[in-house]
Formats: sequence, C-alpha cells, structure tokens
Amino acid sequence: MQLDPGEIKTLETLTKHGLTTNYLVECISRVLIIAYKESTQELEELLTSQGFDIEVLRQEAKPEYQNFSRSYLCLMNHCRAWERAMQEAQPTIIIEADFVPVVDFGELPLPFNPNQNDVGISWLYTCAPQVYHVSSDGYAEGFSTSAVAYIVTPQSACYLLELAEEIRDKVGVTNYSTWDSTIDSFLRHKKLKNYIPWRNYGEHGGLPNPEHYQNKLSKTHRADVLYGKLAFTPLYAVGKNGGNLRLLSVRLWARVKGIARLLTGRFLRVKVLQGSNSPIRLLSFAVLRQLTLNL
Repeated sequence: MQLDPGEIKTLETLTKHGLTTNYLVECISRVLIIAYKESTQELEELLTSQGFDIEVLRQEAKPEYQNFSRSYLCLMNHCRAWERAMQEAQPTIIIEADFVPVVDFGELPLPFNPNQNDVGISWLYTCAPQVYHVSSDGYAEGFSTSAVAYIVTPQSACYLLELAEEIRDKVGVTNYSTWDSTIDSFLRHKKLKNYIPWRNYGEHGGLPNPEHYQNKLSKTHRADVLYGKLAFTPLYAVGKNGGNLRLLSVRLWARVKGIARLLTGRFLRVKVLQGSNSPIRLLSFAVLRQLTLNL
C-alpha cells in the first residue's frame, strides 16, 4: 500500500494546526488533580498560569482503607473526580499528581469534536495505545490503558461510576485490578466513542509501582511520543545524579518502544487496517505521529 503525499500532508496539517481552533483551555470546565500526599505545587502553578480552573482532590487516609489494594484506592480517587465531572457543563480534565504536561499544554487542540454528543473518554496521555479510526477532520478513535491524564464528559463520568461499582462487586476492594484497561470497552458498550491524541500532552513522571510488578505487569510506563518539551522535570529524574541524562535515556527508550509497537502492528493492528474504509488516513496517522525529533 502506497501513501498518497497529498493526503498525508492534509492529515498532518489538520492534526497539528487545523484542530487548534478548539484550544484545550477554551473547551474545558476545570482540571481536577488527583493526589494523595504528593506535592502538586509545580503542576498547579503551571495549569493556573495557562488559564485553567483547577482543584486538587486528595485521598484521605482512613483506618478502613488499610487493607484496600492500591489499585482500588486509585479507583476511589477517580470516582470522586467523576462525581465532580458529572456536575460540569463542559468536559473535565482529570490528571494524576505525577503527570508532567508539555510546555504549551493549554494551547493544544481538543482531541475530539466539541460538538459531538457521543464522546466517552479522550486520553491526553496514552499507555499501550491503539488507533481504530481517524475521521476526515483528523480526530482519532482508539484505546489506551492508564488513567494518568484524560478528559471526560458529564455523560461518560456517570457511566464510569457504574464501572467502579462493577469493579467493587466483581473484583473487590482488597484485590488488584486493571480497571483502567476496561474503560474503553465499557464506554464503547454504552455506544460512546473514545479518542487518543495525535501525540501525548505530557509524561507520566511517577516512580515504579510495586503493585504492577507483583501482578506481572510493567513497573513503569512512559509516553511514546510527546507534543513538545516537558514543562518541568518528572519525578523519576528529580534529585538523581545526572538527572538530565536520566530524563534523556528514559524518553529515548520510550520513543524506541513506541516505534517498535508501530512496526510490530500493536499500535495499528493489521485487521483494523484491513477493515478500515480509509486505510491511507489511518496508516498516515500512525506513521506520521512518530516522525518528530522531540523525545
């Protein structure tokens, strides 16, 4: 299959420039930062300076939570944010405390059409992403696991609270669950469409999670490709000897893994491409997003 240069150029222009008429900061009610004891000062200052209305939701340390799994405690935090998001007139950004946005975060485009009434979740940071479909105006439907940074609508926030109830009833509060990997299928079952960004709006800056490792999952996950330079240093590179070198090596390895996922058909699966009514556009999106010198 050969790529048509004209269509590639059109897609790249739409994705990088044409969609920026819907700036993130203009389309969002507020940003909810989910935290426990982590410092959120840098994150708060950055988002406030870019014009966002922000609120920090901190998990309380209650005796009855002592035996809860970390994954369920995380889900509880997100539930509080979903309850707030249900009450908003516009979509809400929900981010975890260890998310590091890129410099021009607020000026990046909304990853979906703001006039749609069937939007589920739109990830701003993706982990193990896949692309399903790219519309003629450049919006990409897809999958991601991880809930580090994303946008929800009031409708989808309501449905996600139903998902939380299912996790509590079927998995339990003390058991580990990969609840964030079920969001896509759950919302699509509700007839909503989920979106992934052209490139990641920031990085997961957190340290390795031992609970992931204990359950035979990767201890860390990073953004495969970024929209631009990070606004501040991620936690994994703070206070280390050669912090800049550590940041560079982590980002380089994340880029390598992202390109490997593309080449091995894990970002864009062969069956998805074969079944698409616009395969050139889909393939162009998948390939062009990796063609950047930004780490």
